[in-house]
Amino acid sequence: MNGLVRIIKVSAIGAAGLLMAACGSLGFAGGGGPPAAPVVRDPAPIVSGTMRPYQVRGRWYRPSEQPDYDETGMASWYGDAFNGKPTATGERFDMHGLSAAHKTLPLPGLVEVTNLANGRTAVLRVNDRGPFVDDRIIDLSRGAAEELGMIQQGVGRVRVRYLGPAPRGGGVGDLRYARREAPAPRPAPAPTERPASYWVQAGAYSDRTAAQIAAESLGERTRVETARVDGRDLYRVMIGPWSDANSAERARQGAMARGVRDALLISGR
Repeated sequence: MNGLVRIIKVSAIGAAGLLMAACGSLGFAGGGGPPAAPVVRDPAPIVSGTMRPYQVRGRWYRPSEQPDYDETGMASWYGDAFNGKPTATGERFDMHGLSAAHKTLPLPGLVEVTNLANGRTAVLRVNDRGPFVDDRIIDLSRGAAEELGMIQQGVGRVRVRYLGPAPRGGGVGDLRYARREAPAPRPAPAPTERPASYWVQAGAYSDRTAAQIAAESLGERTRVETARVDGRDLYRVMIGPWSDANSAERARQGAMARGVRDALLISGR
């Protein structure tokens, strides 16, 4: 769940939700176990301000209604750094709730997320924007990561299916459930010839001295790189590299715990 959303004047990044809606606001269609989709009897209205096109770090995102959204990709999670802060919908981030952030789905909405490593499935309330990181399709709250068995890995491959509007009361209530088997994943892309490199960007500075001071405080795997942006030099503090995304994500979480609120994971460098 990744201060970034403040850039677009929506809210602090986070993927949050209030714990547990009133039980009367939710129900399931049919009987005999969890159905393919829940029935929300009292849907919350879409927060209109969250459906406008917005730009983050030079890239445009265009939220829209996506009733057939069904994607496979990488998920990450976050917790303490954003706990209690407002999300894009104005709800407060509860890191123990079952919630998530997505870049373009309607807010607030419900998604079904399946951990393709173990088949565990959970229904989550989407009420924030993000993650603005390469190769990520969703950011999970800590509670959602625990539900899906991803708390140790940091990142994992998931299937995300949009279910429709979220309940007005907040949270997901009785919608939480798990399946013994995961839905069939989409074919994975062919492996690249050389392993990907993963880095964590822990800041960008206009002053080299400030960048060097920041790098020295973050450990021996940190260095300063110079990039030319809009005709001027920018000094980026980079941590890494790692050969796998999980190790890099743990480093990103560690940098955030040390106060680097906008730490980014970058792949394919």
